[in-house]
Amino acid sequence: MTRIFTIVATIFALMFSQPAMASEADVVLTLRNGDDVHEFSIPQLRDIEERAVDTTTIWSDGVQEFVGVSLNELLDHAGVSSGVLEAAAVNDYAVEIPMSDAREGGPIIAYMRNGKTMSLRDKGPLWLVYPYDSSAEFRTEEIYSRSIWQLNRITVR
Repeated sequence: MTRIFTIVATIFALMFSQPAMASEADVVLTLRNGDDVHEFSIPQLRDIEERAVDTTTIWSDGVQEFVGVSLNELLDHAGVSSGVLEAAAVNDYAVEIPMSDAREGGPIIAYMRNGKTMSLRDKGPLWLVYPYDSSAEFRTEEIYSRSIWQLNRITVR
């Protein structure tokens, strides 16, 4: 009987110690532009256009490979061409991102890091990542402050 209890206790411990991961069908990002609301799951983000960025960050060790959708491609897909973006995280941390950041070679909304999806515990499921190593313009306090993780909504103001 003790052995069965130990096995059951171990199974429960493993089940509840795993980081929360978004299901493939779950909405992970809501984009609001006035009355237009777009909701995206990971597969829907992947369908827009995947882009990889290999870069170091100030929050991790060594070069990291991020895969996601370019911010400019996401906004084009949603028909957004002007305004200021308010990006907010699961914990309601929010930052303003100027539309000028949404350009070719700019940030991506990453849904994978080093070949794996990201849990909430690992700054996921979405993280706005700039190509920090590509230019000194991306290695400023202002840009670092815009690099919001646990991103779940963007509102166009």
